[in-house]
Amino acid sequence: MKILKTVSELGRLPAGCVLTIGNFDGVHVGHRQNINVARDIAVLENTALAVMTFEPHPVAILHPEKAPGVLTPLPLKIRLIEGCCVDYLIVLRDTASLLRLSPADFVDKFLLKDVRPKALVEGDDFHFGAGRGGNVETLQQMAGQNGFDVVVVPAKLVRLPSGQSIRVSSTTIRYMLQSGHVADAAAMLGRFYRIIGRIVPGRGKGRQLGFPTLNMQIPRQIIPQQGVYAGYVRLGGSEEDVCRFDRPRPAVFSIGQATTFADVGRMLIEAHLLDPMAENPTADWMAMDFVKLIRTQHKFGSIDDLSAQIARDCESAGQILSSTDSLNQYIM
Repeated sequence: MKILKTVSELGRLPAGCVLTIGNFDGVHVGHRQNINVARDIAVLENTALAVMTFEPHPVAILHPEKAPGVLTPLPLKIRLIEGCCVDYLIVLRDTASLLRLSPADFVDKFLLKDVRPKALVEGDDFHFGAGRGGNVETLQQMAGQNGFDVVVVPAKLVRLPSGQSIRVSSTTIRYMLQSGHVADAAAMLGRFYRIIGRIVPGRGKGRQLGFPTLNMQIPRQIIPQQGVYAGYVRLGGSEEDVCRFDRPRPAVFSIGQATTFADVGRMLIEAHLLDPMAENPTADWMAMDFVKLIRTQHKFGSIDDLSAQIARDCESAGQILSSTDSLNQYIM
Protein backbone atom coordinates (compact mmCIF):
# COMPACT_ATOMS: atom_id res chain seq x y z
CA MET A 1 0.00 0.00 0.00
CA LYS A 2 1.36 3.41 -1.00
CA ILE A 3 0.67 6.32 1.37
CA LEU A 4 0.19 9.85 0.02
CA LYS A 5 0.19 12.75 2.48
CA THR A 6 -0.08 15.95 0.45
CA VAL A 7 -2.28 17.28 -2.33
CA SER A 8 0.83 17.63 -4.51
CA GLU A 9 1.34 13.86 -4.31
CA LEU A 10 -2.13 13.07 -5.65
CA GLY A 11 -0.77 13.20 -9.18
CA ARG A 12 0.78 9.80 -8.44
CA LEU A 13 -2.70 8.27 -8.38
CA PRO A 14 -3.65 6.47 -11.59
CA ALA A 15 -6.49 8.27 -13.35
CA GLY A 16 -9.75 6.39 -13.12
CA CYS A 17 -9.19 4.88 -9.69
CA VAL A 18 -12.01 3.86 -7.38
CA LEU A 19 -12.11 6.12 -4.33
CA THR A 20 -13.80 6.02 -0.94
CA ILE A 21 -13.56 8.99 1.44
CA GLY A 22 -14.12 9.20 5.19
CA ASN A 23 -12.56 9.78 8.56
CA PHE A 24 -12.56 6.00 9.17
CA ASP A 25 -12.06 6.38 12.93
CA GLY A 26 -12.20 2.84 14.27
CA VAL A 27 -12.02 1.26 10.80
CA HIS A 28 -15.12 -0.62 11.97
CA VAL A 29 -17.14 -3.22 10.05
CA GLY A 30 -19.17 -0.48 8.33
CA HIS A 31 -16.01 1.22 7.09
CA ARG A 32 -14.62 -2.10 5.91
CA GLN A 33 -17.87 -2.88 4.12
CA ASN A 34 -17.45 0.33 2.10
CA ILE A 35 -13.81 -0.47 1.35
CA ASN A 36 -14.70 -4.03 0.30
CA VAL A 37 -17.37 -2.78 -2.12
CA ALA A 38 -14.87 -0.29 -3.54
CA ARG A 39 -12.24 -3.02 -3.89
CA ASP A 40 -14.67 -5.28 -5.78
CA ILE A 41 -15.43 -2.47 -8.24
CA ALA A 42 -11.70 -1.72 -8.66
CA VAL A 43 -11.00 -5.38 -9.45
CA LEU A 44 -13.88 -5.48 -11.94
CA GLU A 45 -12.66 -2.29 -13.65
CA ASN A 46 -9.00 -3.35 -13.47
CA THR A 47 -8.00 -0.15 -11.71
CA ALA A 48 -6.56 0.95 -8.38
CA LEU A 49 -8.39 1.30 -5.07
CA ALA A 50 -7.73 4.49 -3.11
CA VAL A 51 -8.92 5.37 0.39
CA MET A 52 -8.87 9.01 1.50
CA THR A 53 -8.91 9.97 5.15
CA PHE A 54 -8.17 13.10 7.12
CA GLU A 55 -5.99 13.84 10.12
CA PRO A 56 -7.09 15.21 12.48
CA HIS A 57 -10.88 14.90 12.51
CA PRO A 58 -12.45 17.94 10.77
CA VAL A 59 -14.25 18.96 13.96
CA ALA A 60 -10.88 19.21 15.72
CA ILE A 61 -9.96 21.99 13.28
CA LEU A 62 -13.26 23.88 13.20
CA HIS A 63 -14.47 23.36 16.79
CA PRO A 64 -11.69 21.82 18.93
CA GLU A 65 -13.87 21.87 22.04
CA LYS A 66 -16.39 19.58 20.31
CA ALA A 67 -13.90 17.15 18.75
CA PRO A 68 -14.90 13.51 19.30
CA GLY A 69 -12.56 11.20 21.19
CA VAL A 70 -10.19 9.20 19.01
CA LEU A 71 -10.76 5.46 18.52
CA THR A 72 -7.73 4.72 16.35
CA PRO A 73 -4.47 6.70 16.38
CA LEU A 74 -3.08 7.20 12.89
CA PRO A 75 -0.48 4.36 12.93
CA LEU A 76 -3.20 1.87 13.90
CA LYS A 77 -5.64 3.30 11.34
CA ILE A 78 -2.98 2.85 8.64
CA ARG A 79 -2.34 -0.74 9.73
CA LEU A 80 -6.05 -1.61 9.68
CA ILE A 81 -6.69 -0.03 6.27
CA GLU A 82 -3.63 -1.77 4.87
CA GLY A 83 -5.23 -5.05 5.95
CA CYS A 84 -8.13 -4.29 3.57
CA CYS A 85 -5.89 -4.73 0.48
CA VAL A 86 -5.92 -1.03 -0.46
CA ASP A 87 -3.56 0.20 -3.20
CA TYR A 88 -3.31 3.85 -2.11
CA LEU A 89 -4.05 5.49 1.24
CA ILE A 90 -4.37 9.27 1.11
CA VAL A 91 -3.87 10.86 4.53
CA LEU A 92 -4.55 14.57 4.20
CA ARG A 93 -4.00 17.00 7.02
CA ASP A 94 -7.22 18.92 7.51
CA THR A 95 -6.86 22.65 6.99
CA ALA A 96 -9.36 25.47 7.31
CA SER A 97 -9.06 26.21 3.57
CA LEU A 98 -9.86 22.61 2.63
CA LEU A 99 -12.79 22.50 5.03
CA ARG A 100 -14.17 25.78 3.64
CA LEU A 101 -14.59 24.34 0.13
CA SER A 102 -18.24 24.23 -0.92
CA PRO A 103 -19.54 20.84 -2.05
CA ALA A 104 -19.27 21.98 -5.69
CA ASP A 105 -15.70 23.25 -5.23
CA PHE A 106 -14.73 20.09 -3.35
CA VAL A 107 -15.73 18.07 -6.41
CA ASP A 108 -14.58 20.48 -9.15
CA LYS A 109 -11.40 21.96 -7.68
CA PHE A 110 -10.26 19.00 -5.64
CA LEU A 111 -11.61 15.59 -6.66
CA LEU A 112 -11.76 16.10 -10.43
CA LYS A 113 -8.59 18.19 -10.62
CA ASP A 114 -6.33 16.16 -8.33
CA VAL A 115 -7.79 12.65 -7.92
CA ARG A 116 -9.70 12.02 -11.20
CA PRO A 117 -11.72 9.04 -9.92
CA LYS A 118 -13.79 6.72 -12.08
CA ALA A 119 -16.10 5.93 -9.16
CA LEU A 120 -16.75 7.02 -5.59
CA VAL A 121 -18.07 4.55 -3.02
CA GLU A 122 -19.65 6.03 0.12
CA GLY A 123 -21.98 5.12 2.95
CA ASP A 124 -25.52 6.50 2.96
CA ASP A 125 -24.58 8.97 5.72
CA PHE A 126 -21.65 10.53 3.84
CA HIS A 127 -21.36 14.34 3.99
CA PHE A 128 -18.75 16.63 2.46
CA GLY A 129 -17.95 20.26 1.81
CA ALA A 130 -18.28 23.33 4.02
CA GLY A 131 -20.73 22.85 6.85
CA ARG A 132 -21.23 19.25 5.71
CA GLY A 133 -23.47 20.80 3.05
CA GLY A 134 -23.08 17.96 0.56
CA ASN A 135 -24.45 14.42 0.89
CA VAL A 136 -24.67 11.34 -1.33
CA GLU A 137 -27.61 12.81 -3.25
CA THR A 138 -25.53 15.94 -3.97
CA LEU A 139 -22.66 13.74 -5.06
CA GLN A 140 -24.87 11.70 -7.38
CA GLN A 141 -26.18 14.86 -9.05
CA MET A 142 -22.62 16.11 -9.63
CA ALA A 143 -21.44 12.71 -10.85
CA GLY A 144 -23.68 12.65 -13.88
CA GLN A 145 -22.36 16.03 -15.00
CA ASN A 146 -18.70 15.16 -14.43
CA GLY A 147 -18.27 11.64 -15.73
CA PHE A 148 -17.80 9.56 -12.59
CA ASP A 149 -20.03 7.03 -10.88
CA VAL A 150 -21.29 7.06 -7.30
CA VAL A 151 -22.07 3.85 -5.44
CA VAL A 152 -23.98 4.23 -2.15
CA VAL A 153 -23.49 1.42 0.37
CA PRO A 154 -26.33 0.80 2.87
CA ALA A 155 -25.65 1.04 6.59
CA LYS A 156 -24.04 -1.98 8.22
CA LEU A 157 -26.08 -3.69 10.95
CA VAL A 158 -24.54 -6.05 13.50
CA ARG A 159 -26.02 -8.27 16.18
CA LEU A 160 -24.65 -7.52 19.64
CA PRO A 161 -23.94 -10.25 22.22
CA SER A 162 -27.26 -9.26 23.83
CA GLY A 163 -29.07 -10.20 20.62
CA GLN A 164 -29.94 -6.61 19.70
CA SER A 165 -29.28 -5.47 16.12
CA ILE A 166 -27.75 -2.02 15.77
CA ARG A 167 -26.45 0.29 13.04
CA VAL A 168 -22.67 0.57 13.21
CA SER A 169 -21.15 4.02 13.70
CA SER A 170 -18.06 5.48 15.33
CA THR A 171 -20.30 7.57 17.58
CA THR A 172 -22.10 4.49 18.90
CA ILE A 173 -18.79 2.69 19.47
CA ARG A 174 -17.52 5.63 21.53
CA TYR A 175 -20.67 5.48 23.66
CA MET A 176 -20.30 1.73 24.18
CA LEU A 177 -16.70 2.09 25.32
CA GLN A 178 -17.41 4.97 27.68
CA SER A 179 -20.15 2.88 29.30
CA GLY A 180 -17.96 -0.22 29.64
CA HIS A 181 -19.67 -2.30 26.95
CA VAL A 182 -16.42 -3.36 25.30
CA ALA A 183 -17.88 -6.63 23.97
CA ASP A 184 -20.57 -4.66 22.12
CA ALA A 185 -17.90 -2.30 20.77
CA ALA A 186 -15.91 -5.33 19.55
CA ALA A 187 -18.96 -6.58 17.63
CA MET A 188 -19.14 -3.25 15.79
CA LEU A 189 -15.40 -2.95 15.28
CA GLY A 190 -14.98 -6.54 14.10
CA ARG A 191 -12.03 -6.77 16.50
CA PHE A 192 -11.28 -5.98 20.10
CA TYR A 193 -10.93 -2.29 20.95
CA ARG A 194 -7.27 -1.35 21.29
CA ILE A 195 -5.57 1.48 23.16
CA ILE A 196 -1.88 2.18 22.64
CA GLY A 197 0.56 4.01 24.87
CA ARG A 198 4.04 4.20 26.30
CA ILE A 199 4.94 1.99 29.26
CA VAL A 200 5.66 4.10 32.33
CA PRO A 201 6.93 3.24 35.81
CA GLY A 202 4.21 2.15 38.23
CA ARG A 203 3.86 2.43 41.99
CA GLY A 204 4.97 -1.14 42.61
CA LYS A 205 1.77 -1.92 44.55
CA GLY A 206 0.79 -4.77 42.24
CA ARG A 207 4.17 -6.44 42.63
CA GLN A 208 3.88 -6.15 46.41
CA LEU A 209 0.55 -7.97 46.21
CA GLY A 210 1.99 -10.68 43.96
CA PHE A 211 0.38 -9.31 40.77
CA PRO A 212 2.99 -7.19 38.94
CA THR A 213 1.60 -4.82 36.34
CA LEU A 214 2.68 -2.99 33.25
CA ASN A 215 1.50 0.62 33.38
CA MET A 216 0.44 2.73 30.41
CA GLN A 217 0.76 6.46 29.99
CA ILE A 218 -2.69 7.97 29.43
CA PRO A 219 -3.25 7.73 25.66
CA ARG A 220 -4.97 10.27 23.44
CA GLN A 221 -7.79 7.87 22.74
CA ILE A 222 -11.17 6.94 24.17
CA ILE A 223 -10.49 5.07 27.41
CA PRO A 224 -13.15 2.51 28.40
CA GLN A 225 -15.15 3.13 31.55
CA GLN A 226 -13.30 2.54 34.80
CA GLY A 227 -13.32 -1.12 35.70
CA VAL A 228 -11.51 -4.45 35.54
CA TYR A 229 -11.40 -6.18 32.15
CA ALA A 230 -10.18 -9.34 30.51
CA GLY A 231 -8.03 -8.63 27.49
CA TYR A 232 -4.85 -9.10 25.53
CA VAL A 233 -1.56 -7.21 25.61
CA ARG A 234 1.03 -6.69 22.93
CA LEU A 235 4.50 -5.30 23.77
CA GLY A 236 7.00 -3.65 21.45
CA GLY A 237 9.67 -1.08 20.95
CA SER A 238 7.57 1.48 19.07
CA GLU A 239 4.01 2.64 18.49
CA GLU A 240 4.04 1.08 15.02
CA ASP A 241 5.30 -2.21 16.46
CA VAL A 242 2.31 -2.66 18.77
CA CYS A 243 -0.14 -1.90 15.96
CA ARG A 244 0.35 -5.44 14.73
CA PHE A 245 -2.10 -8.16 15.73
CA ASP A 246 0.20 -11.10 16.32
CA ARG A 247 1.29 -12.72 19.58
CA PRO A 248 -1.57 -11.74 21.92
CA ARG A 249 -0.74 -12.15 25.60
CA PRO A 250 -3.68 -12.84 27.94
CA ALA A 251 -4.04 -10.28 30.71
CA VAL A 252 -6.35 -8.65 33.21
CA PHE A 253 -6.67 -4.85 33.04
CA SER A 254 -7.46 -2.28 35.70
CA ILE A 255 -8.66 1.16 34.63
CA GLY A 256 -9.35 3.67 37.38
CA GLN A 257 -8.19 5.27 40.59
CA ALA A 258 -6.40 3.34 43.33
CA THR A 259 -8.92 4.25 46.04
CA THR A 260 -7.85 1.39 48.33
CA PHE A 261 -4.44 3.06 48.52
CA ALA A 262 -5.95 6.54 48.95
CA ASP A 263 -4.62 7.54 45.53
CA VAL A 264 -7.83 9.32 44.57
CA GLY A 265 -7.70 11.60 41.53
CA ARG A 266 -4.97 9.81 39.61
CA MET A 267 -6.13 7.70 36.67
CA LEU A 268 -4.18 4.47 36.31
CA ILE A 269 -4.10 2.08 33.35
CA GLU A 270 -2.55 -1.23 34.38
CA ALA A 271 -2.19 -4.68 32.85
CA HIS A 272 -1.26 -7.87 34.70
CA LEU A 273 -0.08 -10.59 32.32
CA LEU A 274 -1.62 -13.92 33.22
CA ASP A 275 1.51 -15.74 32.06
CA PRO A 276 4.32 -14.31 34.23
CA MET A 277 6.92 -15.67 31.80
CA ALA A 278 5.47 -13.40 29.11
CA GLU A 279 6.38 -10.19 30.91
CA ASN A 280 8.87 -8.06 29.00
CA PRO A 281 10.04 -5.16 31.16
CA THR A 282 12.34 -3.86 28.40
CA ALA A 283 9.44 -2.96 26.08
CA ASP A 284 8.73 0.74 25.57
CA TRP A 285 5.19 0.52 24.19
CA MET A 286 2.13 -1.56 24.87
CA ALA A 287 -1.25 -2.18 23.29
CA MET A 288 -4.27 -3.30 25.30
CA ASP A 289 -7.18 -5.08 23.59
CA PHE A 290 -10.39 -5.10 25.63
CA VAL A 291 -12.44 -8.31 25.52
CA LYS A 292 -14.97 -8.14 28.37
CA LEU A 293 -15.76 -6.16 31.51
CA ILE A 294 -15.29 -8.32 34.62
CA ARG A 295 -16.42 -5.85 37.28
CA THR A 296 -16.59 -2.18 38.18
CA GLN A 297 -14.06 -0.50 40.44
CA HIS A 298 -14.65 -0.04 44.16
CA LYS A 299 -12.70 0.52 47.35
CA PHE A 300 -11.71 -2.50 49.46
CA GLY A 301 -11.64 -2.62 53.22
CA SER A 302 -8.15 -4.11 53.41
CA ILE A 303 -5.16 -5.04 51.30
CA ASP A 304 -5.95 -8.72 51.87
CA ASP A 305 -9.47 -8.22 50.47
CA LEU A 306 -8.01 -6.49 47.42
CA SER A 307 -5.47 -9.25 46.86
CA ALA A 308 -8.15 -11.94 47.08
CA GLN A 309 -10.33 -10.06 44.58
CA ILE A 310 -7.45 -9.67 42.13
CA ALA A 311 -6.90 -13.43 42.28
CA ARG A 312 -10.58 -13.94 41.42
CA ASP A 313 -10.30 -11.39 38.62
CA CYS A 314 -7.35 -13.30 37.15
CA GLU A 315 -9.32 -16.53 37.27
CA SER A 316 -12.31 -14.89 35.58
CA ALA A 317 -10.10 -13.36 32.89
CA GLY A 318 -8.46 -16.70 32.20
CA GLN A 319 -11.85 -18.36 31.71
CA ILE A 320 -13.07 -15.59 29.41
CA LEU A 321 -9.94 -15.56 27.26
CA SER A 322 -9.77 -19.34 26.95
CA SER A 323 -13.15 -19.44 25.23
CA THR A 324 -13.24 -20.07 21.47
CA ASP A 325 -15.50 -17.06 20.88
CA SER A 326 -13.01 -14.59 22.31
CA LEU A 327 -10.10 -16.03 20.35
CA ASN A 328 -12.08 -16.00 17.09
CA GLN A 329 -12.53 -12.24 17.43
CA TYR A 330 -8.77 -11.68 17.58
CA ILE A 331 -8.58 -10.88 13.89
CA MET A 332 -6.48 -8.80 11.47
